[in-house]
Amino acid sequence: MISKVVYKGDLRTEATHLASGKTIITDAPVDNEGKGEAFSPTDLVATALASCIITVMGIVARRNDIEMDETTAEIEKIMSVNPRRIGEVKIKIYFSKRISEKDRKKLEHAAHACPVGKSLHQDLKEEVEFIYP
Repeated sequence: MISKVVYKGDLRTEATHLASGKTIITDAPVDNEGKGEAFSPTDLVATALASCIITVMGIVARRNDIEMDETTAEIEKIMSVNPRRIGEVKIKIYFSKRISEKDRKKLEHAAHACPVGKSLHQDLKEEVEFIYP
């Protein structure tokens, strides 16, 4: 087992990572009867996609001596209706250091091989923009 999720009532859950004991609280979003005081489950999916992309790029960066510390991502999630689901995720990745064109290609290729992205439904639109200094 990797985690345990407990329903805390009022459309809130607490997820615990069993190996570390770290927790994440989720709330239903305001547009779906919730308070929106924490990540919603669908926010976590979109955030996990960005986190996975940066992690996989980090693996490639480490293997190739590419400096990408302090790289950040901004995530936008767009919901669809009928059925209610994540319709689109837009991710902007901002690099803080200069990266050669050759290394950019390696990192961008890795980003599109992220296991989270490969696990999501093919109808989900993923837009990833890479922004270099």
